[in-house]
Amino acid sequence: MTRSSNPLSRRAGAKPDADASDEWGIALTTADLEEMAKRLEASGAYRVLKRLTIPAAFNEPDGTATKLGIVLDVETTGLNLATDQIIELGIIKFEFSADGRVFRVVDRFSGLREPTVPMPAEIVALTGITPELLHGREISSQEVSTFIADAVIVIAHNAAFDRPFCEREWPDFAAKHWACSSSEVAWHRHGYAGSRLAYLLNEHGYFADGHRAMTDCEAVLTFLSRSPNSGGTYLGELLASARRSTVRLFAEGAPFESKDTLKARGYRWFEGNGDRPKSWRKDLYEDELDAELAFLKANIFGGKDAQLPTERFSAIDRYSARAG
Repeated sequence: MTRSSNPLSRRAGAKPDADASDEWGIALTTADLEEMAKRLEASGAYRVLKRLTIPAAFNEPDGTATKLGIVLDVETTGLNLATDQIIELGIIKFEFSADGRVFRVVDRFSGLREPTVPMPAEIVALTGITPELLHGREISSQEVSTFIADAVIVIAHNAAFDRPFCEREWPDFAAKHWACSSSEVAWHRHGYAGSRLAYLLNEHGYFADGHRAMTDCEAVLTFLSRSPNSGGTYLGELLASARRSTVRLFAEGAPFESKDTLKARGYRWFEGNGDRPKSWRKDLYEDELDAELAFLKANIFGGKDAQLPTERFSAIDRYSARAG
């Protein structure tokens, strides 16, 4: 059989610079692969995903003042803060500007930790982290404290999960401002069907192998660096959200028959504690409070004003276990 001179084949004299080959065993260059991907995409019948890699710098320095932030992810033995433990910590430290541009990747931290509780089989299957891989491994608290000391914000894709686990193991995280790239970016408003990490990564044209802490950090930083059609970056939107105050509103005294309306509105049932009775509650931004109170008055309390209790949070305590 005669080899075709199709431009998707290796060009004459081209040296392979990608670890790939076609069905004839002939090495393909990166340019070959890029051309193939473009043609597949242009056909309208295929969508091509690229393996996730991140650059050393997303933007070149232009004299803009920058601060240091970190993207963080943990893998754990399970979802229960009371009984489960961290088995992997991944952190990427990066420079960013106040308007949300990502500049240089400054440093990385990655560590494994042997738990004192059994490793569930589903966690091994999900992450590929085996008990043998964790045997005898520890994460130095001093190294973690030193690494995060100069960061002004911690970003996690599910901060309500990651922050309590991290604060329990490394108390220095409690003094940091936190932001959640899952809940504090309006992904639905930008046309996305959800906010799951793998989905957002695929929607931005990438795939990654496995479910590991450092890979997840790279994924978050990749799509936060991108720009929506409305301008700016997703990181800029996240920072703006993190700067706003959160109000927790307790709909105490709401009639039982209003439960479905409250659930549809985003309220969650609160079992009560020594300070507050059982009630439905919702977290919202402070500038949304007046509209929410008006909704409750008209739809829950029969047109009557209700003196409802509230609690206020900022990024310093949002998502922390101490914030409930």
